[in-house]
Amino acid sequence: VQVAESGGGLVQSGGSLRLSCVASGFRFGDYSMAWFRQAPGKEREGVSCIWYRSSRQFYSDSVKGRFTISRDNARNTVYLEMNNLQHEETATYFCAAVSACLPSMDLFNAFNSWGQGTQVTVSS
Repeated sequence: VQVAESGGGLVQSGGSLRLSCVASGFRFGDYSMAWFRQAPGKEREGVSCIWYRSSRQFYSDSVKGRFTISRDNARNTVYLEMNNLQHEETATYFCAAVSACLPSMDLFNAFNSWGQGTQVTVSS
């Protein structure tokens, strides 16, 4: 199982970024996918998840209304469009297949496998 995140960078507060994650090694279309983030000194937290056929998406309260998750099963790719980014959202962002995608955002990596992540830095 491999995932490769990209699209991070340096952006000013209020700016936008679009992250991408290409997955391989499993049947992508059979799994819900999620984005997580981890800031320095903090635990990894779930940001958003999407069902395997894109029929449902869920977000953490902190990003609701600003972030949009989507996926392209033909390309084994999941995206995260992030708008109005804030300084406190500076973190490394990761994607993963998850065992379930629920409104509670209790997300568990289905394969316990993480990529390198992509760094998002929001200047204040």
